[in-house]
Amino acid sequence: MRSVLLSLLLVATPALALNEGLQCVPFARAVSGVEIRGDAHTWWGQAQGRYDRGNRPRVGAVLAFKPFGGMRLGHVAAVRKIIDSRTILISHANWSLIEGTRGHIENNVRVVDVSDAGDWSEVRVWFASLGDLGTTAWPVHGFIYPDKIRGEREVKLAVAELTGRKAIWDNPGPIRVAITSQPTGRALSFSNGFLADIDKAAAAEKKAKSGVKFASAKPATRDPIADIMAKLGR
Repeated sequence: MRSVLLSLLLVATPALALNEGLQCVPFARAVSGVEIRGDAHTWWGQAQGRYDRGNRPRVGAVLAFKPFGGMRLGHVAAVRKIIDSRTILISHANWSLIEGTRGHIENNVRVVDVSDAGDWSEVRVWFASLGDLGTTAWPVHGFIYPDKIRGEREVKLAVAELTGRKAIWDNPGPIRVAITSQPTGRALSFSNGFLADIDKAAAAEKKAKSGVKFASAKPATRDPIADIMAKLGR
């Protein structure tokens, strides 16, 4: 039962818009701690002699994009997780068009190296408007490595100070999930306690079948599976 629901969660959009009106530069600086200012396309040159640079992703590094097409000022993003040699997750601002506007913060955004040499010189980036990787192969300068990787607490404080929203990183509210099999394409919302509710319901069902009673057992008051099926119109 839980495995089926987990499979639904795995097709969720990896980008969650949490704020509006923010540019990529101050956000990347807050998350990474790389103290460079000025337009994103100048970061690579400014980093020379100040920070180590390279063409391999590291957690906490800044991914520096070259100007390309309509992105005349370049772009910078912070590496948050390495999935494999060709896939990383980033956090960045002012990328996707979400609900008709830009300037959003997006976390856990998938970036894939599509360069022929596997040197991260070209990447494709998740674009929320498409609900998939964008079709453009964006040219990249490389990665700027901070002197010290910021811990999660330091990142939270920096982002909170930047945005004025102390809960922005923890995202304690409902998690926006897009179910690809929905004909309408509408997004469902599940609370952070969603999987815990599933576990409680499964445990109650197991105890009922076994006939074993526990003093601390509480009857299930709702069926989360039925709730989801109702939302899906199934």
